[in-house]
Amino acid sequence: MRNAPAPHRSGPRTHRLKAAIVGTGGIARGSHLPALQQLAAEGEAEVVAAVDIDDAAVRAFCADGGIPHPYTDLGRMLDEQRPDLVTICTPPTLHREQTVAALDSGAWVWCEKPPCPSLEEFDTIEAAEGADGGPYAAVVFQHRFGSGARHVRELLAKGEVGRPLVAHCQTTWYRNTEYYAVPWRGRWATEGGGPAMGHGIHQMDLLLDILGPWAEVRAMAGRLVHDVETEDVSTALVRFESGALATVVNSVLSPDEVSRIRIDCERATLELTHLYGYGNADWTITPAPDVPAELVASWRAFGEDVPSSHLAQLRELVASMRAGERPRSSGPDGRTSLELIAALYKSAFTDVTVHAGEIGPGDPYYSALHGGAPGWAPTQEADHG
Repeated sequence: MRNAPAPHRSGPRTHRLKAAIVGTGGIARGSHLPALQQLAAEGEAEVVAAVDIDDAAVRAFCADGGIPHPYTDLGRMLDEQRPDLVTICTPPTLHREQTVAALDSGAWVWCEKPPCPSLEEFDTIEAAEGADGGPYAAVVFQHRFGSGARHVRELLAKGEVGRPLVAHCQTTWYRNTEYYAVPWRGRWATEGGGPAMGHGIHQMDLLLDILGPWAEVRAMAGRLVHDVETEDVSTALVRFESGALATVVNSVLSPDEVSRIRIDCERATLELTHLYGYGNADWTITPAPDVPAELVASWRAFGEDVPSSHLAQLRELVASMRAGERPRSSGPDGRTSLELIAALYKSAFTDVTVHAGEIGPGDPYYSALHGGAPGWAPTQEADHG
């Protein structure tokens, strides 16, 4: 790492952006690199380097992707390449250190979810951002950026479908024992949490992005099948500041896999059903009986289909970089879903209702999502096993 942080390079970026990828596993190959390559083809960016602790892996990644500079040391890469944008595709426990190092070098950051294992670490990242004009660190929450979600947000903002009243957020997936045979999975220190953190965070983030701030949560969690530290299923009741009530279910025990958000408003039900990503056709709008047909037709006119994807979010992030503006899913906007998850765990493990804003320094759930709760916190044997 460098001896001293470089000065922040704040303000708009008007040149062809230099990007670097940290971590060369499946999410880097399948999502980050293709999105960056598309922007490179459009003249917006160039991928100048990749970093991985495995020298053979990073060399193969660079060879396959046409990337000129492979590194095994992040600090050296930042010093030598001076990228404008660093995308982070490593395990959650590395996100804080790597993000802060990139921010200190003057680079903007786009970090895979979950952003980091605790609110305390998130706040450390936010404190390392530039004061005005960046650099900023955004979280990969690509489901916010599909055209379907944008259309639904606009309908709610116009008030045409009425107030949102009742919502359901469901991430019910299936993971077998072989999945959890991988040593880092199912452990607080390495995976960051169970299905609430590692799987359901995308749907919960989208729900919050659509419905706005939450006010309180009451939750339960169980370890029903898998021999893991974390939960393998959770349920929660969430009250939003608007008064809307929601149920949230996160599971890795569900053979019939689905990701779903349903919002019942005064004049229509808005529903999204998909698995790992959606297009406009995955949304349905069911009107109340008295809504005129022509109004229903306008509600169902979603316009151009922009599927939820890393590319859709990256385009908006680059636009923010060029304008020198804070991007969506960074700072307080990127923190909201992590705070809800921390509150969900606190409620489930302590059997209390948790209110927004109450988990701060001094609260055990601020520094660790398990909160040191008996029966849930890692044991000394597990830590050293």
